[in-house]
Amino acid sequence: MSRTLYTAVATSVGDGRAGGQARTDDGLLDVVTATPKEMGGPGGATNPEQLFAAGWATCFHSSVKHVAGLRKVTITDSAVIAEVQLGTTAEGGLGLSAALHVELSGVDQATADALVEAAHAICPYSTATRGNIPVTLDTTVA
Repeated sequence: MSRTLYTAVATSVGDGRAGGQARTDDGLLDVVTATPKEMGGPGGATNPEQLFAAGWATCFHSSVKHVAGLRKVTITDSAVIAEVQLGTTAEGGLGLSAALHVELSGVDQATADALVEAAHAICPYSTATRGNIPVTLDTTVA
């Protein structure tokens, strides 16, 4: 990276996903964490995968809008749904995979697909995960 534009700082205390707390240095994010019921935990609080999905969905959405602006394409409505899956690997460890579902209005399918592919090329989350985890993209035009 040639120039840092922003640094996010977050601290996790307690027992991590099994009953901890995560907060940012500015206090804008302050959440309790818990292991999901699906993994044998109590649930009732957020977890790292949800936080990652929320960050990626937001960042990817911004990337789609940025690319549309550069290409002078008007999108009338849009949403990005990120699904982050935690599962076991062939080696017996844990790993992530993701699916990004993009919904766009005001454009045809070919334009929507091109915007999403271009956004995937520039989104920092997509760049960070490229080649590290399986990612699928799908685009729906409403």
